[in-house]
Amino acid sequence: MNLSMIRYILGNVLAVEGLLMAPCSIVGYLYGEAEAQIYLIIGVCSLLLGGMLRWKKPANTVFYLKEGCVSTALSWILLSIIGCLPFVFTGEIPSFVDAFFETASGFTTTGASILADVEALSHVSLFWRSFTHWIGGMGVLVFVLAVVPMNGGSHMNLMRAESPGPTVGKLVPKVRATARILYIIYMVMTVVQILLLLVGGMALFDAVTLSFGTAGTGGFGVKNSSIADYSVYCQWVITAFMILFGINFNAYYLILLKHVKDAFSMEEVRAYLAIILSAVAVIFISILDLCEGVFDALTQAFFQVASIITTTGYSTADFDLWPTTAKLTLVILMFIGACAGSTGGGIKVSRFLIVGKTVGKEFGSYVHPKSIKKLQMDGKPIEHEVIRSTNVYFMTYLALFSLFLFLVSFEGLDLESTFTAVAATFNNIGPGLGAVGPTCNFGGLTIFSKWVLSFAMLAGRLEIFPMLMIFHPTLWKDGFFSRKKEQ
Repeated sequence: MNLSMIRYILGNVLAVEGLLMAPCSIVGYLYGEAEAQIYLIIGVCSLLLGGMLRWKKPANTVFYLKEGCVSTALSWILLSIIGCLPFVFTGEIPSFVDAFFETASGFTTTGASILADVEALSHVSLFWRSFTHWIGGMGVLVFVLAVVPMNGGSHMNLMRAESPGPTVGKLVPKVRATARILYIIYMVMTVVQILLLLVGGMALFDAVTLSFGTAGTGGFGVKNSSIADYSVYCQWVITAFMILFGINFNAYYLILLKHVKDAFSMEEVRAYLAIILSAVAVIFISILDLCEGVFDALTQAFFQVASIITTTGYSTADFDLWPTTAKLTLVILMFIGACAGSTGGGIKVSRFLIVGKTVGKEFGSYVHPKSIKKLQMDGKPIEHEVIRSTNVYFMTYLALFSLFLFLVSFEGLDLESTFTAVAATFNNIGPGLGAVGPTCNFGGLTIFSKWVLSFAMLAGRLEIFPMLMIFHPTLWKDGFFSRKKEQ
């Protein structure tokens, strides 16, 4: 276990987090808020602590997948711990458990909140909440990859541990260049959304924070009504960008290379768009009688479908009051999620495609026992390792979901609230139904349930296995938690 390299990575993450608190301090000073000083002090402390950890560069910069998973898991836990301190010290969220839950929800782009009155927060804290979405959407370690020199495949091991989806590929031969391309696309799309919202008359602060939440598919708003109080134009802009940020970023790279046909011929992208249109049709029909005309029903259906399938979690209506068919459709979308290689959460469309193809192949073997058929995606063979890892992921997901469900059941909530509370956090959605619906929050849960759901958010964002790796017995025996010789 390359402990020195893990220390070096954690140092870089802390240093980056400290630097990223600087814009928050600027926002606070612009609004004349005393809380800005707290953010500045904590940012400087984080920067200094990170500098101490990365002061001595490791002689051996090579590490493998297990170190990548451990580095990633610890980085996200550390991000949430340091990131929640401003809430605690400003007194805006005095409880450490609540502050950690809120911050973990931000970085994991979940958007589940313990706050009953969001508008009571200072501008600097509102900005930080939304900014955590933007940071966590693409992944802070992806940013670190672009600036930290490593070799021996270490870049890819770190990227595999953090990036969502059954497979992680490189857009260009060098992983560092891939990370830069991803962030450039991410930033450009964010800026475009901000400009379009400004054209619609939205205030600059709201346009920036809501674009952060959309880009990261997070869902923290700056108003208690989420998006309901904004114009229909702004709602449609946010709807469009939620869908766009839920698409595999490889498609955008192909578009940049002028391979537009190849981008839209990706099976996952086509399936993702087909699911959205199908869900919109079902919900539109279900809520038509509850809305003020066809256009209103179409607006609400498109917005909420886009919000849930991309795991953003914004809302323009209390969908907890919708008919059962509409609510069930949204719950199904919670599990499907967005595309792999996007900022969205959930199980991912590509995994469902792989499982569907596997089931189809199994059925085919009953009809033609001697046939040999190779599964393909986008005209390329699906490796056996990918199929195996997808099957293992589904089984592990089901086991963990059941465990979280059992633990949260001690809360004493009804089944709908308990089930959707776990689904909304584990899939990084945000709001659920019932007691944790779009007009409610997670603040009334016990400390125990908040810790369970905080872990669920982190596990869901990191695709389960990196978080489970820190509990692996081998790490306790072979030198991670002991001081044995590094390997």
